[in-house]
Amino acid sequence: MKPPKRVYIALGSNKGNKLQYLQLAVDTIFKNIGAIKKLSNVYKTSAVGFDGDDFYNACIVVETELKPRKLLKILQDIEKQLGRTKKSENGYQSREIDLDILLFEDEVINEKNLIVPHPQIQNRKFVLQPLLNIVKDFKHPILDKTIEELFEVCEDGSEIESINIWLKNPRKSYTFGNYNYIAIEGNIGAGKTSLANKISNDFNAKLILERFADNPFLPKFYKEPERYAFTLEMSFLADRYQQISDDLSQLDLFKDFMVSDYDVNKSLIFSKVTLPEDEFRLYLKLFYQVYKDIAKPDLYVYLYQNTERLQANIKQRGRKYESDIKDEYLEKLNSRYLEFLKSQTDLNVKIIDISDRDFVKNREDYLWILNQLN
Repeated sequence: MKPPKRVYIALGSNKGNKLQYLQLAVDTIFKNIGAIKKLSNVYKTSAVGFDGDDFYNACIVVETELKPRKLLKILQDIEKQLGRTKKSENGYQSREIDLDILLFEDEVINEKNLIVPHPQIQNRKFVLQPLLNIVKDFKHPILDKTIEELFEVCEDGSEIESINIWLKNPRKSYTFGNYNYIAIEGNIGAGKTSLANKISNDFNAKLILERFADNPFLPKFYKEPERYAFTLEMSFLADRYQQISDDLSQLDLFKDFMVSDYDVNKSLIFSKVTLPEDEFRLYLKLFYQVYKDIAKPDLYVYLYQNTERLQANIKQRGRKYESDIKDEYLEKLNSRYLEFLKSQTDLNVKIIDISDRDFVKNREDYLWILNQLN
């Protein structure tokens, strides 16, 4: 999954309940485009180029996985949704909401109806002032000046007044404040790592990812499972113990909580499927010697996917050594996971069925999952 990109968006309104329109725009951008990382103060400025009520202006920083052209289309749809209509005459006019892409990371785009950076940034204090409020050191990719430098040399003489009204970040309606450590679990291809990455990025969490890709026994196991099962499970147990112990012991003062894409009980569940009975009994003794020293998650999330979806996800990510995974193996793992979770009394478990959802491609599904967790 590619990391999201940062886009800087200007918001303006001079018609009706201006603050409400700005907040509705922020809420809708969060719902349809991505996590809002920063919001500027709200500034009041006079209408320029026409007679109209004063504007309320603001800027936001949004992280999105959308491409610029798709982003523009959604912003235009939001404008229409909030009541903005096409111009009835030439020139400027009052509007409920105005949404403009100012910057898209450091990309330079020159297409029909889409020019980035916005060609008027350097000439408008009502854009530069709120932008300066949130990202003063960002360097304009064409003019090679920071936002602060552009503001200092801007010849716009308009008066900009900061007002004591603040927009709310809708992200704060989702809270993980009761948890210090969240473990996200699921079958092979369920989306554990993708969800952990998104939560970590959106909610300032320390990310702990399983280091399965470095395990030399994994490809060998898929080719000769009976020969390498015990070696594989022992190596995973040792590595998971070391990683979880190290990561949980290293307090990060700049993060709000921790989120991992596995729980050490994974070792117990997989070994019960992969090992013969005598080897499993031996493994069990070793597992509990390790497990007693490991901190338990405050919330254990299990992402349930049906076998058809799991196979589709496995195929899509294209790991060669996973290409021959059988349906029967995935179904056994799902059964073992559910049996384990039903027997737990000391874990705070949340099972979420996402068989009919795609939270990677569909932001609405991602927000639905956040609602389940909250």
